[in-house]
Amino acid sequence: MDHFTYGALTPLLSFALSCAGCGVGLSCTARARVTTGTARTVWLLLGAVAIGGTGIWVMHFVAMLGFSVRGAQIHYDVSTTVASMLLAVAVVAVGLFLVHHRPDGTAALLGGGIVAGLGIAVMHYMGMAAMHVGVDIAYDPLLVVISVIIAMGAATGALWLSVRVRGAGAGAVATIVMGLAVSGMHYTGMAAMRITSYRLLGTPIETPSIGLPATQLVVPLMGGIVASTVALLIVAAAWPSATEMEIQAEFDAWAERQRLARPVADASEPEVLD
Repeated sequence: MDHFTYGALTPLLSFALSCAGCGVGLSCTARARVTTGTARTVWLLLGAVAIGGTGIWVMHFVAMLGFSVRGAQIHYDVSTTVASMLLAVAVVAVGLFLVHHRPDGTAALLGGGIVAGLGIAVMHYMGMAAMHVGVDIAYDPLLVVISVIIAMGAATGALWLSVRVRGAGAGAVATIVMGLAVSGMHYTGMAAMRITSYRLLGTPIETPSIGLPATQLVVPLMGGIVASTVALLIVAAAWPSATEMEIQAEFDAWAERQRLARPVADASEPEVLD
């Protein structure tokens, strides 16, 4: 069993994609902070797609491309793989909506972090369950528990950053921190894997009859999600920044106050007689 079949390529690429997804997601949540109503909902959903889709799910499966078992061909169950992707986006969305509904509430932050963290951990092990190698695999309970704790910590930190980060420099640091946390959770979970069935030397492992190879399922799915994240990045770059939107909102509020105050001022002026 080898987690780094292609050396440093898959860890570095998965980390870079995780940072990219988290960075785009934080850009969306920053805009959600200065909007209301439908616009706020849309920005939060887009942030969940970027963070949960590219930042977490794509990171997981790109890293999984480096996993191999000598003599085995890995297949992925279609429905379980797709379900893990949807779960990653859904739990991040739940966490974002909770914490942005009560941005100063510790309970909302911790609750959102626990929900999102547990969901991310379930997504990870669901993705592992979707993988069929042809050998029996078990997990070290202690490392599984540690990976879940890391997932909850990473999720809580990500949600806290989503309501606190301001400025390009802070955003860049936040994306790196989030990328490291997600990668740390993934490789801790991978380290928990154990092969419990063995074969005689030279005996080929039977190719799984269920699912599709990564090149036919996982790679196209990852390509679609990454493409959508790039499109979202382009939209976000063309859209006014969160700071610009905040300034505009403050100006609009000031202009509205001036408009409402003007009739009162006009009525208080004495009438001028000819």
